Amino acid sequence: MTIKRKLAAAYRVESGKGFRLKKYDPGDTAGLREEDAQEHLQHSISQMEEMQNKLYAQDRWSLLLIFQAMDAAGKDGAIKHVLSGVNPQGCDVHSFKVPSEEELDHDYLWRSVKRLPERGKIGIFNRSYYEEVLVVRVHPEVLSREKMPPQLIGKDLWQERFQDIRHFEKYLAHNGTVIRKFFLHLSKGEQKQRFLARLDEPEKNWKFSAADVREREYWDEYMTAYEDLIRNTATKHSPWYVIPADHKWFTRLVVASVIVETLESLKLQYPRVSAEQRKALQAARKELDRKSA
Repeated sequence: MTIKRKLAAAYRVESGKGFRLKKYDPGDTAGLREEDAQEHLQHSISQMEEMQNKLYAQDRWSLLLIFQAMDAAGKDGAIKHVLSGVNPQGCDVHSFKVPSEEELDHDYLWRSVKRLPERGKIGIFNRSYYEEVLVVRVHPEVLSREKMPPQLIGKDLWQERFQDIRHFEKYLAHNGTVIRKFFLHLSKGEQKQRFLARLDEPEKNWKFSAADVREREYWDEYMTAYEDLIRNTATKHSPWYVIPADHKWFTRLVVASVIVETLESLKLQYPRVSAEQRKALQAARKELDRKSA
């Protein structure tokens, strides 16, 4: 088994039965050294470039990558580095912020549906509809702004949303959208160090937000919410990957390994040219040769 397959398998969760977040160490590096990881990462990026070209040319599958994490876990950096070799024309990145008034006038999946990748493309969600069972759960007051009819907000709300999400992702899978979900598992101590670095280094000051620090007060609540959502939405067709995030170089290697392993599983090929199309190509060549002067 290649290293990328080992890494992809090690952190994959496709059944929530018995899932416990505490079993995953945010500081894990699978015994790898950073210098070795960089070499493997560059190889994966090169592989990804070729397979993404085939994905685009074949125009049958789409790939949706969902990134969820606590603040400062490295989502932006992972997206930037891992997908550095991908043709921008075949990749769309969407960052979901606080819902707009228009978005609040629709169901909570609406704004995500609008951003789903078309066939042949890779779509990346930097945060996603999973915020609806994270932030909204940790901060119940947010729910009041969603204009839900009061009689629909009951004790089973979160289980109902988990069910909605499972059905939604199953529907996408049945229609050719392959989903891979990443939870970048950062320790509270490492988050503190990254926040301090944002304060100490002038070029990182712009990244700092006092609101991020306030959210640390709800760390335990968020961990409970993450554990529950992974337990309830991890499936074979739409697995979660709980990726150690205390070492950015390792996070990026695992993310790249998962993407490459996923694209390989699709057995992508460039479209075959029919006999009729080949004749047209030959005629075009003759025409070009004739007019080359």
